[in-house]
Amino acid sequence: MEPLSDRQRQMVTFISEYIGEHDRPPTNREIGQAMGIASTGHVDYHLSVLAKKGYIEREANTSRGLRLTAVSEPHPRRRVYHVPVVGRIAAGAPIEAISDPNEAVELGDDFAGEDAYALRVQGTSMIEDLIADGDLVVVQPAETANNGDVVVALLTSDASEHGEATLKRYFRERDRVRLQPANRTMQPIYVQPDRLRIQGKVVALIRQL
Repeated sequence: MEPLSDRQRQMVTFISEYIGEHDRPPTNREIGQAMGIASTGHVDYHLSVLAKKGYIEREANTSRGLRLTAVSEPHPRRRVYHVPVVGRIAAGAPIEAISDPNEAVELGDDFAGEDAYALRVQGTSMIEDLIADGDLVVVQPAETANNGDVVVALLTSDASEHGEATLKRYFRERDRVRLQPANRTMQPIYVQPDRLRIQGKVVALIRQL
C-alpha cells in the first residue's frame, strides 16, 4: 500500500472522526474548512489520490459519496446507541407497563439496534433463563416472533385500558399461543392470537453486580 503524505493522513483522520461523530461522511467543502484548504478542487485532488491508493472509495455525483476502506479503518468504529429504559416488564403474572423516561443506558451495536429500548424485569418467572428480578432486558421492536424467542407480549384480553405486558418464551400452537415461563414452579399462559400483540424480542440482558 502506497504511503500517505502528512496532509493526506490528516484528511483520513478527519474523515474518520467526522463519520464517527455525525454518522455520515463529510462534503468536500467541510473537509476543506477543517483542513484549511480554500479550494474544493484541491480537496478533490487529495481525495482522488486517496482513492487511487485504496484508502477511500468514492461515489460519483454525490456530495457525501465517500467511505473509508478497511485499510483506513482496520478496526471499524462501533456505533453506540442511547437506549432508553422505558419502564418495567413482568416476569411473572402480567402487569401494566409503566414508563419512566428518566433512565437510559449506552450500548454498542453488538447489543442493540437503532430502535432498541430497555425494560426492568419484575418477578422470577424467567429465572431459569438467567433473567432475574431487577435485571434490564434490551428489546428490539418486532411484531412477530419465532417459536422459542423471549418476547415482550402485550395481552389485551383483560379490562386494562393499555393491555398487560409480560416477558415469556413464545410458542405458537395450533389454535393458541403459549407464553412459557422459565420457572418450573409456574404454569404457562395460554392466549388466543387475536388477544396478543408481540412488541419486541429480547436481544441482551444487563445485570448490575
